[in-house]
Amino acid sequence: MAKVDADVRFSVPLYSQAEAARYVDMPASTFRTWTQGYQRPAGRSEPLITYIHTRRSAEPSVPFIGLAEAVFLSALRKAGVPLQQLRPALMLVRDRLGVSHALASRRLYLAGAQLLWEVSEAGDLDPDARRALIVLRDGQYVFREVVERYLRRIEYARDGYASRVELPGYEVARVFADPEINFGLPFFRDTGTPMSAVLSRLRAGESVASVADDFSLPQDEVTEVADRAELLQP
Repeated sequence: MAKVDADVRFSVPLYSQAEAARYVDMPASTFRTWTQGYQRPAGRSEPLITYIHTRRSAEPSVPFIGLAEAVFLSALRKAGVPLQQLRPALMLVRDRLGVSHALASRRLYLAGAQLLWEVSEAGDLDPDARRALIVLRDGQYVFREVVERYLRRIEYARDGYASRVELPGYEVARVFADPEINFGLPFFRDTGTPMSAVLSRLRAGESVASVADDFSLPQDEVTEVADRAELLQP
């Protein structure tokens, strides 16, 4: 198990909740529910994403490992399964794996589909939700392609926990986050250029072509990043 108190991936808040939500391509309200849980008639639900409490919501509160957990949850959301249907099953899978921060663990990638299938048979996951997430392939229960595609975006360190993620939601641009590069903020894979530097120039009114040329980036990647940041005119 990682020594989380001494590991910047777990202990250093890098992103505000709003930033992290944008990075993993999901509504801020959904992300907030995952980090802080929510109140239900039966009691309060536990958070699923690692979150460090701060006084102000705009302050960084999500460490890198929380971002990696959110990438996995984004995959489940992309598969169309309501989180309230998945939450009890995910909690049980986490307990069965016997590791903290299980959603950012390579063990979830390797064994998660089988475990979700098993807990669903115990009534902890609706059969329709199970079919949306899991398929039998070569005698093994594995995640469907829509989930696997997201999980392949996560790179793991030797301790088995996420060390780098490729941000979802892009078709062309290759944008990564790594706690040891650019203070964990997103960067373009091929050049290491911080995404914030590109967006700053675009917000200042420079053209996509000139920004792409100055940073030696493919123009289509800059265009896609600008479009997602809503910096292009319709």
